[in-house]
Amino acid sequence: MNHLSSAADDLAVASKRLIAWNQHPSGGYIASPLFSQYGFSWLRDGSFIAYAMDCAGETGSAELFYDWVRRIIEGKTGYIRELVEKKKRGEAPQRHEMLHTRYYVDGRDDTNSEWGHFQLDGYGAWLWGLAEHLEWTGHNSLPAKYRMSVEATCDYLRTFWLMPNFDCWEEHPDQVHTSTLACVYGGLKRIAKLDHSDALEACCREIMAFIMERMVHPEGHFVKYITPVYRDEAVTFDIGHPGVDASLLWLCEPFGIVSADHPAFRATLGRIEQELRTDQGGVRRYAEDTYYGGGEWLLLTAWYGWIQLRLGSREKAERSLSWIVSKADALLRLPEQVPDALASREGYDAWVSRWGTPALPLLWSHAMYLVLYSMLKEDR
Repeated sequence: MNHLSSAADDLAVASKRLIAWNQHPSGGYIASPLFSQYGFSWLRDGSFIAYAMDCAGETGSAELFYDWVRRIIEGKTGYIRELVEKKKRGEAPQRHEMLHTRYYVDGRDDTNSEWGHFQLDGYGAWLWGLAEHLEWTGHNSLPAKYRMSVEATCDYLRTFWLMPNFDCWEEHPDQVHTSTLACVYGGLKRIAKLDHSDALEACCREIMAFIMERMVHPEGHFVKYITPVYRDEAVTFDIGHPGVDASLLWLCEPFGIVSADHPAFRATLGRIEQELRTDQGGVRRYAEDTYYGGGEWLLLTAWYGWIQLRLGSREKAERSLSWIVSKADALLRLPEQVPDALASREGYDAWVSRWGTPALPLLWSHAMYLVLYSMLKEDR
């Protein structure tokens, strides 16, 4: 029988404790309590953090987060309706008009940050995570208290899923990102199943067809993003970035657009292993990454382990877990990324001069560690 190390067990306990400490009483999870730029709760990060707490048996924490998002969205249902109606009239809302991607932990809007606001991934991730949580806690239908917020979010995503927006790394707002569509698909698909919605199922089929027709490179792998090209009031799409991004792992887990053995996903995974996984065992975001020099991200390494476990390679999954354990500091805190495999520290040092060392602790890193740890424990 395979056994996880005592260090792995200790880090799991510490991760649960750290996440709980950094959840606001109203429900929001701060992205990183000690990093000046991350003093917000992102819907995307938070949904995965809540999922990790469900995996770890802390369902009360997850419930608090999903309810926090519910209240935020309920306060915006009228505005969402206005945006949807505007689009139906043939008017194109501007990026600055769209819903924000992150909020202060007490639920207030972030109106002054320099970071890009319009991201759809977090709203899809919230729907997915909520449905997972409801199933975890014994619900087989959508509770009445979530009806208003879920329907408003679904209308928003169904209306705007093809509109270019910032990706999960807060970059490239003029592109359509494969991992973002995975989040949208995953959220709508889970709600469609929970709520027996034919309309949402139809939208999911449309998104699935779009991804498979437009976002697979001629060489067979999924691409990072595609670029809309506008001609004579019509739009076509070109491959904007032919390479891979580690967030493409989401196409398989958790959003289920393809299985782990799908040819396009296997080709994508092969490119990720060749271009983004380092000799040390960590996983980078994408080849041209310059943020802190483009180091190895702990949460992506956990995702890689998750995929390997799905492929039946427990050994590779455990190696990913062990690598993450080795990056914890003396207080068992996990950073966002590490510079260990950088060919040059010049780019890293420039970011350190600007903002200090990478975020530590990062709750999303602790969350994805908990997800992989929990799955390895269950797999025994």
